[in-house]
Amino acid sequence: MGHEVVIVVFDGVQSLDVAGPLEVFAGAGRAPGADYRVRVGSLGGGAVRTSSGLGLVPSVALEEVGRIDTLVVAGGDGARAGVDPALVEWLAGACVRAGRVASVCTGAFLLAGAGVLEGLRATTHWAHCAELARRFPGVEVDPDPIFVRQGRVVTSAGVSAGVDLSLALVEEDLGRRVALAVARHLVVFLRRPGGQAQFSAPLAAQWAQRPAVREVQHWIVGNPAADLSVEALAGRVGLSVRQFARVFAREVGCTPGRYVERVRVEAARRWLEDSELGVEAVARRCGFASAEVMRRVFVRSLGCSPAGYRSRFHGAEGV
Repeated sequence: MGHEVVIVVFDGVQSLDVAGPLEVFAGAGRAPGADYRVRVGSLGGGAVRTSSGLGLVPSVALEEVGRIDTLVVAGGDGARAGVDPALVEWLAGACVRAGRVASVCTGAFLLAGAGVLEGLRATTHWAHCAELARRFPGVEVDPDPIFVRQGRVVTSAGVSAGVDLSLALVEEDLGRRVALAVARHLVVFLRRPGGQAQFSAPLAAQWAQRPAVREVQHWIVGNPAADLSVEALAGRVGLSVRQFARVFAREVGCTPGRYVERVRVEAARRWLEDSELGVEAVARRCGFASAEVMRRVFVRSLGCSPAGYRSRFHGAEGV
């Protein structure tokens, strides 16, 4: 009978919250032996306008949907304000009969409104975690993970995390090889470095408003193995070391040294995941003084050694 996937949309939905899971499940459905039937539904089946202004034409009216194996509730501005009570009512009933239920980004607000997350641990976009916790005190909101699974209910972090969540569900259904093939086709991680924050090192720190400091940030990201001492970076913008350190910390939210370390760790994670380079070579390419220095930073930042990280996240060969 196949696996029925229904993605719920509404006015004000975030387009990537829909397109990401849709592409993952559709791609997995082309694998030998896979039988996903993916449909996008709205109340009444009418077209909806995304938060970016893009129009979407659903393939089904939610009221006409029968069996649901996987129900995916997208997020967006429309999931947090002015929510149609009829949609919340439909979700309350559909979530009871669905095999498993997932939300992308602020879609967690719709699940919480339908009572699905009461007493459960959940996550949403990092910028809206505090609001979710305030509006729904019965939900244990965790702002850190890419996604959180509680039995048959899965909630994911901001926007692109819907891809991470969908890949995890595909891996559960069809195995690692299929999920990895889909991830490689979409040029994304099968498992984004998880257990840390929802965002990358540059985003975690924030981009500076001052153009000169922002240029330095871009330089650091593009050249992790360069001389990134405070003296060298200050020289790039023509400021004294003391003035540069003060301006950088105020605009970026962390010290230059901390920012450099974050960027180098992120670069090393990519090399460990996507290459066969030895740990020593990765350390050199990413600007660490030695493999031992990189090991200490990994343990402090990620809770595991570079070798342990690679054993967990490195892609399988021959896929």
